[in-house]
Amino acid sequence: MAARYPIPTLRLRDGHSIPALGFGIGTAWIDGKKTEINRKLVEAIKTAIKLGYRHFDTAEVYNSERELGIAIKESEVPREEFFVTTKLWKNWDNITASFEASLERLRMDYVDLYLIHSPFFVESSKDLQTQWSSLEALHSTGRARSIGVSNFYAPHLTAILQTAKIKPVINQIELHPYLQHPDLQALLKTHNIALASYGPLTPITKASPGPVDEVVERLARKYGAGEGEILLRWVIEQGGVAITTSSKEERMRGYLKATEFELTEDEVKEISEKGKRKHHREFFRSRF
Repeated sequence: MAARYPIPTLRLRDGHSIPALGFGIGTAWIDGKKTEINRKLVEAIKTAIKLGYRHFDTAEVYNSERELGIAIKESEVPREEFFVTTKLWKNWDNITASFEASLERLRMDYVDLYLIHSPFFVESSKDLQTQWSSLEALHSTGRARSIGVSNFYAPHLTAILQTAKIKPVINQIELHPYLQHPDLQALLKTHNIALASYGPLTPITKASPGPVDEVVERLARKYGAGEGEILLRWVIEQGGVAITTSSKEERMRGYLKATEFELTEDEVKEISEKGKRKHHREFFRSRF
Protein backbone atom coordinates (compact mmCIF):
# COMPACT_ATOMS: atom_id res chain seq x y z
CA MET A 1 0.00 0.00 0.00
CA ALA A 2 1.39 3.38 -1.02
CA ALA A 3 1.57 6.41 1.26
CA ARG A 4 -1.83 7.90 2.16
CA TYR A 5 -0.55 11.38 1.42
CA PRO A 6 1.89 12.46 -1.29
CA ILE A 7 5.38 13.22 -0.05
CA PRO A 8 5.91 17.00 -0.35
CA THR A 9 8.58 18.23 -2.71
CA LEU A 10 11.09 21.04 -2.54
CA ARG A 11 11.94 23.04 -5.63
CA LEU A 12 15.70 23.37 -6.09
CA ARG A 13 17.46 26.42 -7.47
CA ASP A 14 17.90 24.72 -10.88
CA GLY A 15 14.17 24.10 -11.26
CA HIS A 16 14.15 20.40 -10.40
CA SER A 17 12.06 19.16 -7.48
CA ILE A 18 13.26 16.79 -4.76
CA PRO A 19 10.96 14.80 -2.44
CA ALA A 20 11.31 16.20 1.08
CA LEU A 21 11.46 12.71 2.62
CA GLY A 22 14.10 10.31 1.38
CA PHE A 23 15.08 6.70 2.08
CA GLY A 24 18.78 6.44 2.85
CA ILE A 25 20.86 3.40 1.92
CA GLY A 26 23.90 4.15 4.04
CA THR A 27 24.72 4.04 7.77
CA ALA A 28 23.30 0.70 8.93
CA TRP A 29 23.56 -0.76 5.43
CA ILE A 30 27.22 0.08 4.77
CA ASP A 31 29.39 -2.95 3.99
CA GLY A 32 32.43 -1.88 2.03
CA LYS A 33 33.86 -5.41 1.86
CA LYS A 34 30.89 -7.26 0.42
CA THR A 35 31.05 -8.47 -3.17
CA GLU A 36 27.78 -10.41 -3.40
CA ILE A 37 24.40 -8.75 -3.85
CA ASN A 38 22.67 -8.18 -0.52
CA ARG A 39 19.19 -9.53 -1.24
CA LYS A 40 17.95 -8.39 2.16
CA LEU A 41 18.73 -4.82 1.16
CA VAL A 42 17.16 -5.26 -2.27
CA GLU A 43 13.94 -6.49 -0.65
CA ALA A 44 14.00 -3.64 1.90
CA ILE A 45 14.24 -1.09 -0.90
CA LYS A 46 11.43 -2.81 -2.80
CA THR A 47 9.31 -2.63 0.35
CA ALA A 48 10.04 1.08 0.62
CA ILE A 49 9.02 1.53 -3.02
CA LYS A 50 5.80 -0.38 -2.40
CA LEU A 51 4.99 1.90 0.53
CA GLY A 52 5.45 5.02 -1.58
CA TYR A 53 9.06 6.17 -1.22
CA ARG A 54 10.49 7.59 -4.42
CA HIS A 55 13.58 9.45 -3.20
CA PHE A 56 16.54 7.14 -2.58
CA ASP A 57 19.91 8.30 -1.28
CA THR A 58 23.01 6.15 -1.82
CA ALA A 59 26.73 6.72 -2.37
CA GLU A 60 29.82 5.15 -3.87
CA VAL A 61 31.25 4.46 -0.40
CA TYR A 62 28.06 2.81 0.88
CA ASN A 63 28.53 -0.07 -1.58
CA SER A 64 24.76 -0.20 -2.07
CA GLU A 65 24.31 1.28 -5.55
CA ARG A 66 23.94 -2.17 -7.13
CA GLU A 67 21.15 -3.13 -4.76
CA LEU A 68 19.28 0.10 -5.44
CA GLY A 69 19.52 -0.42 -9.18
CA ILE A 70 18.27 -4.00 -8.92
CA ALA A 71 15.40 -3.04 -6.59
CA ILE A 72 14.18 -0.27 -8.90
CA LYS A 73 14.35 -2.58 -11.91
CA GLU A 74 12.50 -5.38 -10.10
CA SER A 75 9.85 -2.98 -8.77
CA GLU A 76 8.69 -2.33 -12.36
CA VAL A 77 8.02 1.30 -11.39
CA PRO A 78 9.23 3.59 -14.20
CA ARG A 79 12.67 5.10 -13.60
CA GLU A 80 11.33 8.62 -14.14
CA GLU A 81 9.19 8.34 -11.02
CA PHE A 82 12.30 8.12 -8.82
CA PHE A 83 14.67 10.74 -7.49
CA VAL A 84 18.06 9.05 -7.08
CA THR A 85 21.01 10.63 -5.29
CA THR A 86 24.52 9.22 -5.21
CA LYS A 87 27.84 10.67 -4.12
CA LEU A 88 31.49 10.85 -5.11
CA TRP A 89 33.96 9.58 -2.49
CA LYS A 90 37.74 9.86 -3.05
CA ASN A 91 38.53 9.29 -6.73
CA TRP A 92 39.60 12.89 -7.34
CA ASP A 93 41.95 12.01 -10.20
CA ASN A 94 39.18 10.72 -12.44
CA ILE A 95 35.78 11.93 -11.27
CA THR A 96 34.18 11.09 -14.60
CA ALA A 97 35.25 7.45 -14.29
CA SER A 98 33.91 7.29 -10.76
CA PHE A 99 30.60 8.76 -11.87
CA GLU A 100 30.28 6.36 -14.79
CA ALA A 101 31.02 3.42 -12.48
CA SER A 102 28.18 4.59 -10.22
CA LEU A 103 25.80 4.75 -13.20
CA GLU A 104 26.83 1.24 -14.21
CA ARG A 105 26.21 -0.12 -10.72
CA LEU A 106 22.85 1.68 -10.58
CA ARG A 107 21.92 0.41 -14.06
CA MET A 108 20.90 3.95 -14.98
CA ASP A 109 21.64 6.50 -17.67
CA TYR A 110 21.50 9.43 -15.27
CA VAL A 111 21.12 10.35 -11.61
CA ASP A 112 18.88 13.09 -10.34
CA LEU A 113 21.47 14.42 -7.90
CA TYR A 114 25.24 13.91 -7.70
CA LEU A 115 27.09 15.14 -4.62
CA ILE A 116 30.68 15.56 -3.49
CA HIS A 117 30.40 13.37 -0.41
CA SER A 118 32.89 15.21 1.77
CA PRO A 119 35.39 18.08 1.57
CA PHE A 120 37.68 16.53 4.19
CA PHE A 121 39.96 14.51 1.92
CA VAL A 122 41.47 17.30 -0.17
CA GLU A 123 44.40 19.53 0.67
CA SER A 124 43.34 22.94 -0.57
CA SER A 125 40.54 25.23 -1.70
CA LYS A 126 41.89 24.89 -5.23
CA ASP A 127 41.33 21.13 -5.07
CA LEU A 128 37.71 21.71 -4.05
CA GLN A 129 37.28 24.13 -6.92
CA THR A 130 38.70 21.58 -9.35
CA GLN A 131 36.33 18.92 -8.06
CA TRP A 132 33.39 21.24 -8.44
CA SER A 133 34.31 22.13 -12.02
CA SER A 134 34.30 18.40 -12.79
CA LEU A 135 30.78 18.11 -11.43
CA GLU A 136 29.74 21.08 -13.54
CA ALA A 137 31.10 19.25 -16.59
CA LEU A 138 29.05 16.16 -15.71
CA HIS A 139 25.98 18.32 -15.22
CA SER A 140 26.42 19.74 -18.73
CA THR A 141 26.07 16.23 -20.19
CA GLY A 142 22.62 15.79 -18.61
CA ARG A 143 23.68 12.64 -16.80
CA ALA A 144 23.84 14.44 -13.43
CA ARG A 145 20.64 16.45 -13.56
CA SER A 146 21.43 18.37 -10.39
CA ILE A 147 24.73 18.74 -8.54
CA GLY A 148 25.50 19.57 -4.94
CA VAL A 149 27.67 18.87 -1.93
CA SER A 150 27.60 17.03 1.38
CA ASN A 151 29.25 17.80 4.71
CA PHE A 152 30.38 21.20 3.45
CA TYR A 153 30.74 24.02 5.94
CA ALA A 154 31.23 27.75 5.38
CA PRO A 155 34.93 27.67 4.33
CA HIS A 156 34.32 24.84 1.86
CA LEU A 157 31.27 26.50 0.34
CA THR A 158 33.01 29.85 0.13
CA ALA A 159 35.90 28.23 -1.74
CA ILE A 160 33.80 26.67 -4.49
CA LEU A 161 31.45 29.64 -4.79
CA GLN A 162 34.45 31.81 -5.71
CA THR A 163 34.86 29.97 -9.02
CA ALA A 164 31.55 28.13 -9.55
CA LYS A 165 29.69 28.67 -12.79
CA ILE A 166 26.80 26.68 -11.33
CA LYS A 167 26.05 26.93 -7.62
CA PRO A 168 25.32 23.73 -5.66
CA VAL A 169 21.60 23.09 -5.37
CA ILE A 170 21.86 21.39 -1.98
CA ASN A 171 24.16 20.66 0.96
CA GLN A 172 23.52 17.41 2.82
CA ILE A 173 24.73 17.51 6.43
CA GLU A 174 24.05 16.04 9.84
CA LEU A 175 21.15 18.17 11.07
CA HIS A 176 18.84 17.71 14.04
CA PRO A 177 17.79 19.74 17.11
CA TYR A 178 21.14 19.12 18.83
CA LEU A 179 23.14 20.21 15.76
CA GLN A 180 21.35 23.10 14.06
CA HIS A 181 24.15 25.03 12.25
CA PRO A 182 22.53 28.51 12.38
CA ASP A 183 25.44 30.30 10.68
CA LEU A 184 25.70 27.69 7.95
CA GLN A 185 21.95 27.75 7.40
CA ALA A 186 22.10 31.52 6.98
CA LEU A 187 24.84 31.17 4.35
CA LEU A 188 22.85 28.55 2.46
CA LYS A 189 19.77 30.78 2.41
CA THR A 190 21.83 33.66 1.08
CA HIS A 191 22.84 31.57 -1.93
CA ASN A 192 19.50 29.73 -2.29
CA ILE A 193 21.14 26.38 -1.55
CA ALA A 194 18.77 23.82 -0.08
CA LEU A 195 19.56 21.83 3.06
CA ALA A 196 19.23 18.06 3.44
CA SER A 197 19.46 16.35 6.81
CA TYR A 198 20.98 12.98 7.51
CA GLY A 199 20.75 11.62 11.04
CA PRO A 200 17.54 13.57 11.77
CA LEU A 201 16.46 11.04 14.41
CA THR A 202 19.72 11.31 16.38
CA PRO A 203 18.11 12.99 19.45
CA ILE A 204 16.03 9.86 20.12
CA THR A 205 18.34 7.17 18.72
CA LYS A 206 21.80 8.28 19.85
CA ALA A 207 21.48 11.27 22.20
CA SER A 208 18.64 10.43 24.57
CA PRO A 209 17.92 11.43 27.28
CA GLY A 210 17.95 15.09 26.39
CA PRO A 211 16.01 18.35 26.55
CA VAL A 212 13.85 17.71 23.47
CA ASP A 213 12.51 14.39 24.75
CA GLU A 214 9.48 15.85 26.53
CA VAL A 215 8.28 18.05 23.69
CA VAL A 216 8.80 15.33 21.07
CA GLU A 217 6.85 12.83 23.19
CA ARG A 218 4.05 15.36 23.74
CA LEU A 219 3.75 16.22 20.06
CA ALA A 220 3.82 12.55 19.07
CA ARG A 221 0.77 12.01 21.27
CA LYS A 222 -0.95 15.10 19.85
CA TYR A 223 -0.50 14.05 16.22
CA GLY A 224 -0.86 10.31 16.68
CA ALA A 225 2.60 9.81 15.25
CA GLY A 226 5.91 8.35 16.36
CA GLU A 227 8.63 10.47 17.90
CA GLY A 228 10.75 9.92 14.82
CA GLU A 229 8.05 11.44 12.63
CA ILE A 230 8.06 14.58 14.78
CA LEU A 231 11.79 15.02 14.18
CA LEU A 232 11.41 14.35 10.45
CA ARG A 233 8.65 16.93 10.28
CA TRP A 234 10.81 19.43 12.18
CA VAL A 235 13.29 19.25 9.29
CA ILE A 236 10.61 19.46 6.59
CA GLU A 237 8.85 22.42 8.22
CA GLN A 238 12.06 24.43 7.92
CA GLY A 239 12.27 23.84 4.19
CA GLY A 240 14.69 20.94 4.46
CA VAL A 241 14.92 17.43 3.08
CA ALA A 242 14.95 14.63 5.66
CA ILE A 243 16.84 11.40 4.91
CA THR A 244 16.17 8.38 7.12
CA THR A 245 16.22 4.61 6.84
CA SER A 246 15.09 1.32 8.33
CA SER A 247 15.07 -2.37 7.50
CA LYS A 248 11.64 -2.79 9.12
CA GLU A 249 8.46 -2.27 7.14
CA GLU A 250 6.57 -1.00 10.19
CA ARG A 251 9.08 1.81 10.70
CA MET A 252 9.20 2.65 7.00
CA ARG A 253 5.43 3.02 7.05
CA GLY A 254 5.56 5.02 10.25
CA TYR A 255 8.05 7.55 8.88
CA LEU A 256 5.64 8.31 6.04
CA LYS A 257 3.23 9.70 8.66
CA ALA A 258 5.51 12.73 8.72
CA THR A 259 3.65 13.73 5.51
CA GLU A 260 0.24 13.61 7.19
CA PHE A 261 0.46 16.54 9.61
CA GLU A 262 2.12 19.90 10.04
CA LEU A 263 3.81 21.29 13.12
CA THR A 264 2.87 24.82 14.09
CA GLU A 265 5.45 27.57 13.96
CA ASP A 266 5.51 27.64 17.77
CA GLU A 267 6.07 23.88 17.94
CA VAL A 268 9.00 24.06 15.53
CA LYS A 269 10.44 26.90 17.58
CA GLU A 270 9.99 25.02 20.86
CA ILE A 271 11.90 21.99 19.55
CA SER A 272 14.64 24.28 18.23
CA GLU A 273 14.98 26.26 21.45
CA LYS A 274 15.16 23.16 23.63
CA GLY A 275 17.58 21.55 21.22
CA LYS A 276 20.02 24.43 21.72
CA ARG A 277 20.50 23.29 25.32
CA LYS A 278 22.48 20.24 24.19
CA HIS A 279 25.17 19.68 21.57
CA HIS A 280 25.62 16.27 20.00
CA ARG A 281 27.48 15.34 16.81
CA GLU A 282 27.21 11.72 15.72
CA PHE A 283 29.19 11.72 12.46
CA PHE A 284 32.65 13.00 11.45
CA ARG A 285 33.54 13.68 15.08
CA SER A 286 37.26 13.45 14.32
CA ARG A 287 36.93 16.41 11.96
CA PHE A 288 35.56 18.79 14.59
